[in-house]
Amino acid sequence: MATTKIWAINDSLKRVVDYASNPDKTSGEDSGLYDVIAYTSQELKTDKQLYVTGINCTLSTALEDMNLTKKQWGKEDGILAFHCVQSFKPGEVSAELAHQIGVEFAQKMFGDRFEVLVSTHLDKAHYHNHIVINSVSFKDGYRYYDNKKNYKKIQSISDAICQKYMLSVIRNPQSKGKHYSEWRAEKEHKPTIRSLIKADVDAAISESKTWKDFISILKANGYRIKYGKHIAVQAKGGSKYIRLRSLSDDGMYTEEQIKNRIYQKKQKTLPKTVYRCDLKKQRKITGFKALYIKYMYAMGILPKHTTPRRVHYLLREDLKYMDKITKEVTLIGKKNINTLDELEVNLTETKEKLDKCIKERRCIYNKVKRTKDPVLSSLHQQDIAELTQEIKTLRNEVKLYESIKERSVLMKQKLKLVNEDEKRKEKEQWTMEDKQQIR
Repeated sequence: MATTKIWAINDSLKRVVDYASNPDKTSGEDSGLYDVIAYTSQELKTDKQLYVTGINCTLSTALEDMNLTKKQWGKEDGILAFHCVQSFKPGEVSAELAHQIGVEFAQKMFGDRFEVLVSTHLDKAHYHNHIVINSVSFKDGYRYYDNKKNYKKIQSISDAICQKYMLSVIRNPQSKGKHYSEWRAEKEHKPTIRSLIKADVDAAISESKTWKDFISILKANGYRIKYGKHIAVQAKGGSKYIRLRSLSDDGMYTEEQIKNRIYQKKQKTLPKTVYRCDLKKQRKITGFKALYIKYMYAMGILPKHTTPRRVHYLLREDLKYMDKITKEVTLIGKKNINTLDELEVNLTETKEKLDKCIKERRCIYNKVKRTKDPVLSSLHQQDIAELTQEIKTLRNEVKLYESIKERSVLMKQKLKLVNEDEKRKEKEQWTMEDKQQIR
């Protein structure tokens, strides 16, 4: 199995350099194209450059060849190159086979018109190819265009070569493609916008006796309805309409099937299951931790391994940040932070540690530049690598502290609005029941 992605490299290439986390490549005044080539062919990642292959160029002349092509056709501005990544399932390929597939793929996709550099990285559990493609063709001077048609071709060629070597291929012919975030959420058994809408539709069906009841319940839950060839709904606070028929591939959410489910269901209601939990007296949780736990319960993140429940529309947007919220509450528990003052103290201390590490790393950089002893230089590089990892951890911690400060305010506001909305609905429900009793 191989997944592919491609993106344009502009003049700064900051995201590539940051991702590399390589101190040797993040300092200095090298050109953008050099940074990309240097990163993709790092010795530590490619096993002493055994798995680096040039197509229509060589590693030693790749930069010059690509720049010469741009100069020859008078196209030295704009996008410098394209960076394509081809990743394999952990343990499915050897380093040699991963590189061979990468070279065959690059040759077939780009080799007839562009200079290409293929590097196989072995620094992670999943071997993956980094492919740098010159943005200008040496053959005709035309630029490469990263559009849907070409990306589809990239996937098709990659899949065909994987099949040739008896590797698995990701296929889902029964349904249309999903956004990556939705596919990943489903794989990790996390709620998605579609799963939440599906749960609301199922609940509305179970509570309805007629189609009109069904529509009224959806509207009462904040949905907008759009009628056409296929009925579509938009959740309150949502950005787009979603057709009900697209909620599953078995045709159970078409208008006709929903009506059938409403009219054919048994009228008797199932007894409600009451869950009781006898807990020993526990210490009361307060402060930030209590706020986050309450919010995560409201979002349906807690408790785990239970039937998903309906999430209020005001909280649905935050489901996208579920992983980040979990990291924040983990940090709060780890540091035992209860108040804003305690949060500020931890934030200040972490920033001071971060500044100290950055200054220390800068001093070691200067030592590396001055030393001529290769052994001493290697030891300095190890110190730099350790400091870089510590700096990365501290920066992430600072971001989490700052995020907690901002999110805690929003959480309180949203929980207050949710509480007010639920009280309003409860009042309307009581009023409706009173009217029915009078009749």
